[in-house]
Amino acid sequence: MTWVRRLAPHPAHGPSCLTFHLATRRQRRSYSSHCFTGVTMAEPGILLRLRSVSKSYGSTPILYDVNLDVRDGEFLTILGPSGSGKTTILRLIGGFTTPSGGQILLDGTNIAAMPINRRPFNTVFQDYALFPHLTVQANVAYGLAVRGTSAAEIRRRVTDALELVQLGPLGERYPAQLSGGQRQRVALARAIICRPRLILLDEPLAALDVELRRQMQSFLKSVQTEIRTAFLFVTHDQEEAIAMADRICVMSAGRIQQIGSPHEVYYRPSCEFVARFFGENNLLPGRLGPLGGAIRSLETKLGVLRCSVEEHSEMATAPAGSAAFAVCRPEAIQFGENARGENRVEVRVGQVSFGGASTMIVAHPIAHPAQALRMLLPSRSDGASLAAGDSATFTFAADQCRLVPA
Repeated sequence: MTWVRRLAPHPAHGPSCLTFHLATRRQRRSYSSHCFTGVTMAEPGILLRLRSVSKSYGSTPILYDVNLDVRDGEFLTILGPSGSGKTTILRLIGGFTTPSGGQILLDGTNIAAMPINRRPFNTVFQDYALFPHLTVQANVAYGLAVRGTSAAEIRRRVTDALELVQLGPLGERYPAQLSGGQRQRVALARAIICRPRLILLDEPLAALDVELRRQMQSFLKSVQTEIRTAFLFVTHDQEEAIAMADRICVMSAGRIQQIGSPHEVYYRPSCEFVARFFGENNLLPGRLGPLGGAIRSLETKLGVLRCSVEEHSEMATAPAGSAAFAVCRPEAIQFGENARGENRVEVRVGQVSFGGASTMIVAHPIAHPAQALRMLLPSRSDGASLAAGDSATFTFAADQCRLVPA
């Protein structure tokens, strides 16, 4: 048995609401996952659009001209440091605050002024916001009860929701009797049971310990995949974003810096901020060489580096002499007899850090000791093949090197 989308009316949101019902996998195949009654989608596959959205508090701007699409059924993560504006976007979509400018379009209709209780969205907060005096069942049922749903329908749907989040036997407990991960799942069940079209999650895993966070990341993604409802997840944790998202929206200082799949933002950062924020990239400053071809040179203090500009028209056409960074991931750097690549740098090893499955080597180019180069290697049971003070040649290929403007 599994949860599927099915065409059905909803007492609070009218006939356009998508609902969930239990069905066999055979029955599930017969349903369309994009069926709406009484609604004309502005564009197929797009659930929600932010167009030129800005937000200021008094004279202090928080968001600048944000344009963002939320696709139907996707897991979209908004990633950024504190103060980047990611939670402000969630609050604007949820209706907790109103934009200073721009539009929030649901099925082509601007909902920027729509009250919270009329939006077909639900929110899971960082502190879970559970009622301490109500049991798990009563917490999950609360949204249905205030809508006047019948007692029989509430019992059925609460049972289904608790089974989905694997809390069926704990329905009579109170929040204080649950672990952090269990409370998080109660909050998720309460959000799901009201049949939203979009679930907003405001750093709901932040209070959990490392191992439980990993477990809950996998669990959240599995639930989202099962019910096929759009999730918009806010976090400052890059690993968390990579583990769960279909797409990542990277933000800084109230502006979107890049939107793409986890693979795209990890391996093909579009700007210096994303390259520095997303992982431990090596950034090597220099000046662009002549135009031409899929490979472009960069004059650096380490020598001339060659970098791919395929599918990166901005850097392929930037004027010669422009300031830029060559960006290379630590795992792309090689050394030893079998190392291959157009870029070679003579270094002296400064630090070797064992990290379990991998070992980080920090070295300094002999031509420019102030620069650090990081190389990530799989750990070996007999120890690292390099030690502090060793000399080596670091090698990396042009197609593993990305140019971004400085």
